[in-house]
Amino acid sequence: MFKRQTNKNVSQFLLISAQDIHWSRQQILALASQVSVMIISIIIFTTLLLNLGERRLQEDWADKRYSELQTVGTLASDKVNFLKFRTQAFAKSELMNQYLTTPSEEQKTKLVDNWSGLLNHIPELIGLTLFDPQGNKRIASTDAFDSVPLPDLILNGDKTMGGDDIYSSQIKFVPINGKLIPFVFQIAWIENPDQSLRGYLVTYNSITEVLQSIKPAFFNHDTPLLLLGEEGKLYAGSGQQNPLKKMPNTLGDSLQQSNPSLWQQMANANFGQYHNDVGTFVFLKIELAAHNAIIREYFLFSYIRHEDIAARFEQWRYILIFFGTLIGALATVLLFTRHRFQLEKNANASSINLASNLFNISHSCLLVSNSGRIIKANKQAANTLSLEIDELLERRLQRVLQLEDHTYQTLVQSMESNQHWKETISFSDQHCTINLYAQPGKVNLTNDNYWVVTFENITELSAVKQQAYSYKLLSESDVATTLTDANGKLIKFNHKFKKLLDIEDESKANIVELLGEEMTQQWADISSRLSLQGKWKGQIIANTGTRFANSLKASIQAEHSIDGDIEYLVITLQVLKQQTLAKQLPSKLTPLSSMILPLTELEVHFSTLTEQNRQQTCLMIMDINPEGLISHISDIDHLEKRQKDIEIQLLIDLPTGYQIAHWRLGSLVILLPQSDSIQAHKYAMSTMDRLEQNDLNEGINIGIAGYPEQQSFDEYLANAEVALKRAKQTGDQNICQAFTRKT
Repeated sequence: MFKRQTNKNVSQFLLISAQDIHWSRQQILALASQVSVMIISIIIFTTLLLNLGERRLQEDWADKRYSELQTVGTLASDKVNFLKFRTQAFAKSELMNQYLTTPSEEQKTKLVDNWSGLLNHIPELIGLTLFDPQGNKRIASTDAFDSVPLPDLILNGDKTMGGDDIYSSQIKFVPINGKLIPFVFQIAWIENPDQSLRGYLVTYNSITEVLQSIKPAFFNHDTPLLLLGEEGKLYAGSGQQNPLKKMPNTLGDSLQQSNPSLWQQMANANFGQYHNDVGTFVFLKIELAAHNAIIREYFLFSYIRHEDIAARFEQWRYILIFFGTLIGALATVLLFTRHRFQLEKNANASSINLASNLFNISHSCLLVSNSGRIIKANKQAANTLSLEIDELLERRLQRVLQLEDHTYQTLVQSMESNQHWKETISFSDQHCTINLYAQPGKVNLTNDNYWVVTFENITELSAVKQQAYSYKLLSESDVATTLTDANGKLIKFNHKFKKLLDIEDESKANIVELLGEEMTQQWADISSRLSLQGKWKGQIIANTGTRFANSLKASIQAEHSIDGDIEYLVITLQVLKQQTLAKQLPSKLTPLSSMILPLTELEVHFSTLTEQNRQQTCLMIMDINPEGLISHISDIDHLEKRQKDIEIQLLIDLPTGYQIAHWRLGSLVILLPQSDSIQAHKYAMSTMDRLEQNDLNEGINIGIAGYPEQQSFDEYLANAEVALKRAKQTGDQNICQAFTRKT
């Protein structure tokens, strides 16, 4: 019969709470288990996709690196073969022939100079040596290779080699300038026309330079490229950035010893890939400087960390996680909706049974047609309205409840918009107040609409609440407090307020008049701020025309009605006392004499100084009130807090012997002993810098006065105030000095 509402925001308007859906423990556990299984499945599937994606990137990287290793290996072999040709060219050069024909010092010098030019212009060429037929050294470009003898194969007179043949050695190491260099040497036979041997020319070439001339075109500089021998010895590629564990990184280190499982994989194949938990490895076996039956085989080797692969996959990782989360959220919503639909289906059935007992409840209830006429009323509603049930039927709801036109129109619009409506109304003739609730309804299978109106008598409760609210706003305490209406007329006040302003117990005076002329002038501005912000705090200066002798700190809090208009004002008054530092600093940071003093104590301290000591002082006034932001009767809480923060900062960094005193709210006086104009200005600048570091420098102005001649403390302070006024006018550094004399 009645339409059930399921929106949580309007559940309080349900006729009967049992009409709402109710989650049982079994249903909650079923939903939780389904969501848990779904989330676990999504996590497993997402993790699987992430792992497969990273594995795919690892394989793609390995395929690309293997292709590059093939290219580098081919180019390295071609490069070494080219070195043979170059060695043969050096052996048959004209200067070499001239020297061997006429071995004079002049010819030797020319040959050595030619070799020096070759070494300077060919990076991989690191040395040349000329041997006689017996293997004795005749000329050498460097002594670094003196420990490298000619192979016995050459000196034993192998007749199978000679003429244009070039012998290439295995890769060896030689220390040059304290650095171990991997190299290969090549031997060319120098023969007479009758094929008799004239000597041997040996060239020494750096393998590192050979690979470096090839690598930049194919490899990223951060990607390692290693050259390993048959036993896993590292010949090139040392100095890797953040090498993997168990990777050789020093020339001569052996991969066979540091990572035997990886070396075994490489030794059993000429090429391939290898994966472990931390990286992917690619290797390729190549031949360098092969000669006849002697095969020089080496491994080109590269690797990448899996964490680098993961970094490249980071964007896809976030995308997969996002879509996994999105799918999980949608699936969770779908499961929740399915369970909720089932609950609503069950609730609809029970709602039909509950609606039949609607008029047996203790609340007043009316059924109203969409034209606003009462169709049905229960006994409680008739008792509340002091009418018989028959007298209520077919009467207009607006007349029965004495609703204003605009209130009734709001009710009608809410019902037509299928929204709930509530209002508190009072019957002036019956002195009755009720809470009124209304919600739209619809008869199933038809288009007939109706309103369900419920209400309860809260007359007594409203009166009690109003009284309790008044006493809640006003509490007897040590703070002078009063409750006024929106215009400032006194309603209630405590004893402290009565004593402070000297008024009668039942006084209905206006707070504006009690607080003096200054408050009267500012009341329009205060009212505007109360309308916008709901509160105001400020200082009220005492003068001869006020009821109080000391200046007051006032706080006004506005209390609004349901319509948003100011209904009451809660006003508290406190006697404004001299500011003191709320928290003392540790004695090890600041001496006791550095604590903030009243200005009178600073004057007494100044009077105790000798005239000679006074001449070595400076007096500084620091104004911390930002111009245009804070006035003497506006919100002073910010100024008080800001002054407290600045005082704490000054005390932390205050030199020994300096004295700080309060002058007035927003101004501090600092006495600088043993200071001249330069030292005073430096201290002012350093103080501004420290305040700027703590975002406390806004609106700070400093005036500094010197003591050039004998004067009183008041004159000294007046000179500093003159400097302060100039500082406010400069707009530069906001620091000004006045070292004036009397004219």
